[in-house]
Amino acid sequence: MNSKALPRQINNLEVGVYECEIHLKFRLIEEKSLLSDREQLLQVLLEALTEGSDEFLETLQASVKAQEISEFKASPQMRRQLMRLRNLSDTIPQ
Repeated sequence: MNSKALPRQINNLEVGVYECEIHLKFRLIEEKSLLSDREQLLQVLLEALTEGSDEFLETLQASVKAQEISEFKASPQMRRQLMRLRNLSDTIPQ
């Protein structure tokens, strides 16, 4: 078995715009002051969830949905980024 990863073929890059929804229910042991800063709390939760449950975090319920949507529903900034990615894949030689 070869341990090297397969090279990514950027010239065949297909990208799309997705609407994602995550619902989580968990129990957490944390400093009370963290709960007042929503952005910091979200960052801590994402880091904790990627590491998995432990004695400070107990996941009770988790569900994830992702659905491709029309790129015209995306913001102008996202559409520009999408065009950049597509143009990048067109300019790379095979």
